Amino acid sequence: MPAAPAIEIGLNAAIVAVRDDEPLILVVSGDQRSPDLLPFGPFDPLVHRAMDSGLRSWVADQTGLNLGYVEQLYTFGDRGRHAEPGDVGPHVVSIGYLALTRASRRGGRAGSATRWQDWYRYFPWEDWRGGKPEILDAEIEPALALWAGNEAAAGAGPERALGRADRVRLWFGLGDLPWNEERALERYELLYEAGLVAEALRDGREAALERHRTSVVPELGRPMAHDHRRILATAISRLRAKIKYRPVIFEMMPATFTLLALQRTVESLLGLHLHKQNFRRLIERRGLVQPTGDVTTRTGGRPAQLYRFARQVLRERPAPGLRL
Repeated sequence: MPAAPAIEIGLNAAIVAVRDDEPLILVVSGDQRSPDLLPFGPFDPLVHRAMDSGLRSWVADQTGLNLGYVEQLYTFGDRGRHAEPGDVGPHVVSIGYLALTRASRRGGRAGSATRWQDWYRYFPWEDWRGGKPEILDAEIEPALALWAGNEAAAGAGPERALGRADRVRLWFGLGDLPWNEERALERYELLYEAGLVAEALRDGREAALERHRTSVVPELGRPMAHDHRRILATAISRLRAKIKYRPVIFEMMPATFTLLALQRTVESLLGLHLHKQNFRRLIERRGLVQPTGDVTTRTGGRPAQLYRFARQVLRERPAPGLRL
């Protein structure tokens, strides 16, 4: 009887914070030959009581951060995700986690390679705060239109309820369809399937190889090692959805804050611009914050009132979030 294949369980953390109105992700910085990675480490059942405690332990050792809010995302185990030519090591199955924290000015423990990076560096098409990103009109939509138009010529593939053109329209909000900020993962996976991201070429996907043979492939966002950009896209989609029905936004806010700072934090994560008065009415109606009685003059204009998270709302409603 052949020996069972070796499996190693890894733990990956998408650690998110917001600073200066930009959503940040903690990465292990690479160079042009070594792409960025999410912090990661092995699960050792002889040392770690549970997977999330193992995650907290090695993140603290690696970055100096003591994680607060942590939730499990998904299990990532595609064959080849860590493979290299001649690699005979165990197959790595990773458990992805979303962690929320408040950004410090430092990137991690002194001497470490961890750095805070703007997550739109990896997904530039997801930031609509200043209007529709230019990369969509200039690069992504024309390339996807060509790929969708070649579906018949591509031959038989797995049966799908929605064809290529339908999925492009839905995930990218084309025609009369709206942009849905929660579809970050679906958009990245569609770009991967179409061979339009560097990871698809690295993994030897046929669509990417064909495109590479016939044309110059633009770099759509900074690639990440292994499938870490897919894990990050999963975290972005999860967080964008969750802030609408759970008060997780306050995990990234200081103890006191202005309503404008709260709005800009929400906008940075959603990648959308929100109407100021509508946002304030929503916050007041949901009862998520309460005034502290203090003001700040650090806004550069008139003194602004300071607020804090109204924790008692958790006892009053089961799902107190920002239903935008």
